Amino acid sequence: MTATRTPERATGRATSDYSTVLKAVQAHGLMHRRYGFYVTKISALLVALAGGWVGFAFLGAHWAQLAVAGGLAVVFTQLLFLSHDAAHRQIFRSGRANEWTALALGTGLGGVSLGWWNSKHTRHHQAPNQIGKDPDITPSVVHFYREMQPARGVVATALRDRQGWWFFPLLIVEAVHLHAQSVHAVVTRRGMKHRGIEGALLAVRLVAYPAVLFVFLPWGIAAAFLGVQLATTGLYLGSAFSASHIGMPTVPRDSKIDFLRRQVLMSRNVAGGRVASLAMGGLNYQIEHHLFPAMPRPNLRRARPIVQAFCTARDIQYQEVPIHRAWVAVARHLNRVGLSAATAVSCPTAASLR
Repeated sequence: MTATRTPERATGRATSDYSTVLKAVQAHGLMHRRYGFYVTKISALLVALAGGWVGFAFLGAHWAQLAVAGGLAVVFTQLLFLSHDAAHRQIFRSGRANEWTALALGTGLGGVSLGWWNSKHTRHHQAPNQIGKDPDITPSVVHFYREMQPARGVVATALRDRQGWWFFPLLIVEAVHLHAQSVHAVVTRRGMKHRGIEGALLAVRLVAYPAVLFVFLPWGIAAAFLGVQLATTGLYLGSAFSASHIGMPTVPRDSKIDFLRRQVLMSRNVAGGRVASLAMGGLNYQIEHHLFPAMPRPNLRRARPIVQAFCTARDIQYQEVPIHRAWVAVARHLNRVGLSAATAVSCPTAASLR
C-alpha cells in the first residue's frame, strides 16, 4: 500500500478542496437528471424480466430452465443496482418518486428491504472503512481488518488464515443473507418507514416466487432453479460490491479526515469504461459515486477525469484497476488479515489519517 502525503487538517482548506471539485462537476451539468437513460434502462430490464418468465412457461419441466434461472439472476441483480440509484436520489428530482421506485425495484422485485438497506448503506457512505462506524466491515464470518481475536480450534484457524480464498465462494449465499436480513428487519424494527408495505412486498417476492417454481416444475428442477438463481445473484452482486473497498485503508473510529479524502482514499475504481459500468451498475466509478452520491449513474464517467486530475494535483492517491486485479487485491488483503490474526500491522496511509 503506497503512502500518501498527510492530508490537510485545516477545516477551511479541506472544505475548499471538496467545494472546488463540486463546483467543477456542477459547471459541467453532471448533477442534472438523466431521465432518458433511466427510462430506457428500467424498460429494458422489465422486458427482460417478462421474457424470462415467458421462457419459463414455454420450457416447462426441462433442465434447460437452469439457463432461465441464470438469466433471471442477472436481471434481479441489475434491478437491485437501479434500486441503489433510486435510493441515492439519482433518478428523479422528487425524493418521493425515488423512494417509491427504490421500493418497487429493490423490495418488490429484488426482495431486499429498502428500510434495512438504507440504514446500513447510509452509515457506510458516512464513514467508509472506518472501524466501528462502517457496518460493511463489521467482523462476522469474514474479518476485514487486523484488529481481531485469535481463532479457536484447528478448523477455525485454518478457515480464518485462508479467508481470502473462500470469500468469493461464500458469496453464493449472499442473496439468501440479504433476504433473511430484510425479513428480520421488517419483523423486528417497529419504527421502520413503510414497514407494512415492505412486509407485503417481501411476502409476495419471497413466498409467491418460490411457490410458482414448485407448483409448475418437478421439485428437483424447481429446487435447482431456485438454487442457481440465488447463487448467481449472490455471487454477481457480492463480487461487484466487494471490489470497491476491501483492501483499501481502514482507519480507527477517532480518525479525523476531511470528506474528500475520506471518500477517495477508502474507495477503489474499476477500469473498463462503459462495459464495466454496464456490468457493475455504475459501481465501477466508486470514488465519484462516494463523492457525489446523487449524481446520475451515466454522469459518473464524465466526472472521473475531473476528480482524477484534482487528486493528482493534490497528491491524493486515486486507485483504479481492472476488475481481476481488484478481486486479487480483495483475496490477498483478506488472507493477510486472516494470517495476521490479532497482530497489529501499521498501514502508512491509515497512519497518516489518524
